[in-house]
Amino acid sequence: MQKLFSFFVALLVVSLPPVALGESNAPAFTLQTSAGESVSLAEVSTDKPVVLFFWATWCPYCKALMPHLQSIKIEYGDAVDILAIQVFDDESAQPVLDEAGYDFLLLVDGDDVAELYGVSGTPGVFVVDTDQRIRFNLNDTPDIALPFDGENAGHRKKAAYKAPWWAARLRKALDETISN
Repeated sequence: MQKLFSFFVALLVVSLPPVALGESNAPAFTLQTSAGESVSLAEVSTDKPVVLFFWATWCPYCKALMPHLQSIKIEYGDAVDILAIQVFDDESAQPVLDEAGYDFLLLVDGDDVAELYGVSGTPGVFVVDTDQRIRFNLNDTPDIALPFDGENAGHRKKAAYKAPWWAARLRKALDETISN
């Protein structure tokens, strides 16, 4: 009976549609920081857009995107918050952020929140506006053609090529969100 129940729960999770841009409120959540403080989306997105960055310490695409996110943080300053939500990972992530000098707010144990947002792989990136609506979803960004054989290239090489493309799209979404 428990196996049957688990099957139906898994089926429901797999069939959940990803959240749609601007059509509904971003799923609410509360997570803990690495220091154990509670942070909710509603607390941080009331007066500025928030970038939700679902990532894992082992993800080469996340590692390639992180310097771009840091430059966005520097460029936009207090006009935007970046929440780095650790998912699908057992390693302690705070040392990774500290060592690289990233000043994102780290939220841990985000697997359930990733599920709410339809994130099944990393990185997952969203922009949530002050009305709690999703204005950008990385999964909706068209893939970029690689100038090399993507099948034979490693993930690091592909990530290094895709990260600037993703960051440019993210900046565009932030500019549109802030100007509205």
